[in-house]
Amino acid sequence: MEPAGTCRPYEELVDIVDAILDECDDDVPCIAEKLDAVDEASRNELLVSDLLNAYQAFYWFFHTEPDILTKERMDLEPASSLKTGLLIEETDLLEMYFVVHESVPVIIIHDGDKAVATFTGKTAYEQGRDVMLRPEYQ
Repeated sequence: MEPAGTCRPYEELVDIVDAILDECDDDVPCIAEKLDAVDEASRNELLVSDLLNAYQAFYWFFHTEPDILTKERMDLEPASSLKTGLLIEETDLLEMYFVVHESVPVIIIHDGDKAVATFTGKTAYEQGRDVMLRPEYQ
């Protein structure tokens, strides 16, 4: 059975990911490189699916390594959790959420009551980290 809204049959998406993982194992930079070669529509589906984890999607979008705790949090969550948002970092004052909206990465900085900053695109994580490290400059 195919998840609602997919362009490709689910079995084809599974085959794509299986081929990538067979070639790359757990090498996330390799996985990101192989995802670059996948057609855009299929890649967009995979980046918010249960077939990849949130860290693999994060790395594809930002091409950067987060700290070990952030990486471990994302390793344990399917990329499908990025549709609604995933808490990836927190301090005493702020929380950072990673969301994928319409195939665009979004970083939301939240103070517990409201979003205090939102960043999109390839530099969103770096911008969000700046706010997390220096909240007084937001």
